Amino acid sequence: MENQHTMPPSFDLTGWQKNIRFFLTGQFLSGITSMVVQYAIIWYLTKETGSATVLSFATLLGMIPMVLLSPFVGPFVDRLDKKKLLIVTDVIVALFALTLAIVGTLSNQFPLWLVFVSLFMRSIAQTFQMPTIQSILPQMVPPEEITRVNGQLGMVQSANMIIAPALGAFLFAVVPMNALILLDVLGAILGIALLLFVRIPITQAIGEQVHVLTDTKMGFSLLIKNKGLWYITLLGSAFTLIFMPAVSMYPLMTMDYFQGTVGQAGIIEVVFSVGMLLGGVVIGVFGKWKNRMVPVLISYFVIGVTFTISGFLPGNQTGFLGFIALNAIAGLSAPFFNTLLMAMIQQSYEPEYLGRVLGVLNSLMSITGPVGLIFAGPLADKIGVEKLFIIAGIGTILCGVANIFIPAARNYDLFLQKKLAEKATSEEISSPQ
Repeated sequence: MENQHTMPPSFDLTGWQKNIRFFLTGQFLSGITSMVVQYAIIWYLTKETGSATVLSFATLLGMIPMVLLSPFVGPFVDRLDKKKLLIVTDVIVALFALTLAIVGTLSNQFPLWLVFVSLFMRSIAQTFQMPTIQSILPQMVPPEEITRVNGQLGMVQSANMIIAPALGAFLFAVVPMNALILLDVLGAILGIALLLFVRIPITQAIGEQVHVLTDTKMGFSLLIKNKGLWYITLLGSAFTLIFMPAVSMYPLMTMDYFQGTVGQAGIIEVVFSVGMLLGGVVIGVFGKWKNRMVPVLISYFVIGVTFTISGFLPGNQTGFLGFIALNAIAGLSAPFFNTLLMAMIQQSYEPEYLGRVLGVLNSLMSITGPVGLIFAGPLADKIGVEKLFIIAGIGTILCGVANIFIPAARNYDLFLQKKLAEKATSEEISSPQ
């Protein structure tokens, strides 16, 4: 295993907690306003067009940049000033929101093409922001706190997912759409204002010339060489492929199979997000496991079992109550996979290479999502939406079993912790007293 991450020697431990608090608060404020506007745009499209094709296109617009651009974004994340990169992407999203609001005010409606362009630009901005935030954290917190802080970031994101749909629905009902879009501008201003107070250490790679293809190839090579992490990534991609069709069918499962209402479909989303928030709290408070692969593997099996049982529930309101309980459990276990895996990745590479590796990894993890979505509708129509949950559940369990049977993947964190301890010991010996 090469390129293990240790805290840069220049890292200043003083005030890191206050620093990270500013950072997480800024992420919450810009995230919540952005998600509220995102929900409002989707509801606007639903209300104005009533077209499943338009909604599918809008969903794909949100996913395509992450899949296609992520591998090429990494080199820029490593080489550019990360604080400026976050500020610039926030400004671009705010400018498109402002343009959309002005056009909507002047013409009394929003041209579809401009709505799509705005969604696409938001997605591109997110494609830059995601690996930037992921690569910043290891530079801002002590190594032993990285898992807990990732858990806290997960809590922030889950809180956004809980609050945004409800707040978005309320505001969409009482505030004109052109004014509601301006919330994005307010969020960007608040997020940037807090970011100005955040200290982000400069990495060695900043300022170097970017060679996009060479750097992307390097990120891919660093990931493949790291056998354990490479196997975990491939299994994670398989999990996404199997899981996404079922996830995209949540509203259909509630309304068609369980004969529920739109409100009940919303309840399921909130229950899952509350579960995720609680899972994030557990990681944020207790996240110092000696072997983080154990909770990751447990989460595979818990999600797999809950989804499999969901597919066997009776198609009535009694079954729906069981579906609520199972979703709370699945939501609780979901952050353990994402959060703990991210903490391990952040500790596996030097800060100057992390953006490149994360760019490739994010693309691989998300590329199978749209593929799964393409087959979701026709498959659900043919075999029944509840069968998709059974397939997703059994497939997830098989991914967990495969992870156990591959020693490099199963023992990855033990190997990583040993390497980090050896590196820390050798640096202590070699450093001047």
